[in-house]
Amino acid sequence: MKQVPVAELLSDDAEHLGLKLIYGKKLVDDRYITHYRIQKPGLALAGYCDHIHSGRVQILGNTEISYLWKLPSAERTASLDAFCRKDACCFVVTKNLHTPQELSDACKLYNIPLMKTDKISSDTITEISVYLEDRLAPDTVCHGVFMDVFGIGVLITGRSGIGKSECAVELIKRGHRLVADDAVRFKRIQDYLEGSSSDVLRYHMEVRGLGIINIKDMFGVAAIRLRKKLELVIEFSDWDPNASYDRLGLDNLQHEILKQRVPKIHLPISAGRNMAVIVEIAARNHLLKIMGYDSAKEFSERLFGAIQEGKDRKLVSKSVDVRMGRKGVE
Repeated sequence: MKQVPVAELLSDDAEHLGLKLIYGKKLVDDRYITHYRIQKPGLALAGYCDHIHSGRVQILGNTEISYLWKLPSAERTASLDAFCRKDACCFVVTKNLHTPQELSDACKLYNIPLMKTDKISSDTITEISVYLEDRLAPDTVCHGVFMDVFGIGVLITGRSGIGKSECAVELIKRGHRLVADDAVRFKRIQDYLEGSSSDVLRYHMEVRGLGIINIKDMFGVAAIRLRKKLELVIEFSDWDPNASYDRLGLDNLQHEILKQRVPKIHLPISAGRNMAVIVEIAARNHLLKIMGYDSAKEFSERLFGAIQEGKDRKLVSKSVDVRMGRKGVE
C-alpha cells in the first residue's frame, strides 16, 4: 500500500494548499497518510470514534472547533483524548480558527502534527484530496509510445525496433502531441488511467540511427503534453500471412493495465502500410464510437438485414410458385 509522509503536505509541491505547521516539526516525516479521502470528525468529538481512520487527514472546521469551545474544559480533554487514541496521522484546522489549549495539549501528548490554513473547509478538503489522489494513485510503467491523437490518448505498443518511435515522429509532424516515449508511467485515478513521462525522459524520444532527440526543442511546446488519459491501445506486430486478422472491426479486444480495461487494436506491419495514417484513422474511429456511432457494427447490421431480406424474398417467391402449381393442378 502506498503512503505519503505528512511532511509532503508542507513541501514546495504542495504550497498551493496553504498549510502552516503549528506543532510536530519532528513528527511529520514519521507520520503517514494512506488514503486520499478526508475525514471531518464531528461524531468522533461527540464520543463515537469507531470509524476513525488513522491514515486519513482529519479536518477541524468551524463546526468542530465551535463544538469544542462549548464544552467544559474537562469534557474537552476527555473528548480529544478519546479521539487522539485512534492515532490520527494529522489535524488541519481551517479558516485560521482560534483553537482551545486542550487541542494543542492532546497533539503533544499523542504525537500528532497540527496544521492550520486560512482557507475554508470545503476548499481545503477538495485541494488536499486532489493532491493526495495523485500522490497515492497505484502506478506502473509500460513499454511503448504514448501520444495525444485528435484528443485521444493512444498508447502504441509492440516489440522493440518495430517502428513505434518512427510512427510517433510522423504523427508529431502531422500536428499530434507526444506524452511519453519508451517508458510510460500510468496511474489509476478513480476509474481511468493517466499516462505521463518520467522526469529524466520527458520531451525526449529515441529514433534508431539518430539517437535521442528533444521533441520540445525540435517541434516546439505545441508538440508535447505532460499527461493524458489513456483511451486506446494500438499494438504493432509483424505481418504473418498465416494469421487471421480482424477484417470488419468487430473484435472487441481489451488491454488491461492496473486492473483497468482499455480498448485495443491489433495492427500488423507490412511494407507499404502508412502506420501513422492508420493510427490517425483508428483515433478518429474511436472518437466516433465515443459519440455513439460504430461503423463496423452498422455495416454488420445492414449486411445481416440485406441477407435476411433476400431470404424473405426467396420464401415469398417459393410460396407463390407453390400456389401457382397447386392452382394449375386444380
